[in-house]
Amino acid sequence: MTSTNGKRKIRYAVVGLGWFAQEAALPSFGHAENSELVALVSDDPTKSEELSKKYGIEHTYSYEEYEDCLASGEIDAVYIALPNHLHCDYTVRAANQAIHVLCEKPMAVTEEECEAMIKAANDNNVKLMIAYRLHLEEANLQAVEIIRSKQIGEPRIFNSVFSQQVEEGNIRLRNITGGGTLYDIGIYCINAVRYLFQDEPIEVFAVAANKGEQRFSEVEEMTSVTLRFPNERLATFICSFGGANVSTYQVVGTKGDLRVKPAYPWQGEIKHYLTINGETQERTFEDHDQLAAEFTYFSDCILQDKDPEPSGTEGLIDVSIIQALYQSIEMGKPVQIETRNRHERPNSTQAIELPPAEKKPELIHAASPSGES
Repeated sequence: MTSTNGKRKIRYAVVGLGWFAQEAALPSFGHAENSELVALVSDDPTKSEELSKKYGIEHTYSYEEYEDCLASGEIDAVYIALPNHLHCDYTVRAANQAIHVLCEKPMAVTEEECEAMIKAANDNNVKLMIAYRLHLEEANLQAVEIIRSKQIGEPRIFNSVFSQQVEEGNIRLRNITGGGTLYDIGIYCINAVRYLFQDEPIEVFAVAANKGEQRFSEVEEMTSVTLRFPNERLATFICSFGGANVSTYQVVGTKGDLRVKPAYPWQGEIKHYLTINGETQERTFEDHDQLAAEFTYFSDCILQDKDPEPSGTEGLIDVSIIQALYQSIEMGKPVQIETRNRHERPNSTQAIELPPAEKKPELIHAASPSGES
């Protein structure tokens, strides 16, 4: 833990230097005043060398040297941006060395892995937060408040479409690494309806579609999902790796509806379209640095010894729902799920607004899901 001008900073190692880490996470440390990037972990020496120079980072490690990084005394926390199937192992190893963990979503691939991560964090008295950046983002938190305040009446329906083109060869299209539409983008729709309805689904049904392209030989092209919630509320969404870029959700109540577009971006403006009694109000939320907000929030939880709201339990619930959805696809029928109680949910007090990054960084040996480098 370093101190600058009397203010303590949490020292981070970023583990995994793929597209999202490079484009979104690394530049954000400049806006997170209580957080400091001090180490990089990657098996790509070119990435390590060029990015350490760019960001003035002294310490770089390979994956084989991960334990050395954890035991070095140089870091307080890790941000894990590895493929999904590695989240559990790298989280447990960090927790066992008393290092705090901010782990990208999905938390892991199975419920058992999620539970192992939670146990390791609890056993070693370290903070574990899952990187649900929208839990700190103003537009989504204001949507929570609109629905909670019954401006649209009783919320009855949630509907969402989240689609993008994913290029052949991308890790999201590999089964062994925990790829697939539900783990990668469907999780946003699942998590959104849970915080908007302030409740947990009790039954799920899903259908997968695949028109046979080579790139979809291991995972589904798209998935259609229905979630049944208590009080007979229904949520539906479609997520796709073979459609144009669309990101939107709508909550329909007994008196009106709220549409959010784009719904799940990590950068750029977000718009609300709130319709009550046939009259629509439009509101624009400015672009903010969502990753810097995430680091700021997690560092504050460590410094103030507070439990992060997007906890390991939050991550576990989404993974359990995803596993039930794949079970439904396989069985061809609805699946009942066990409800886990959530006492804390995101609310407007968590909003953190920091200025966006000034320019898009140049990527090193990495490309976006659509193939843009």
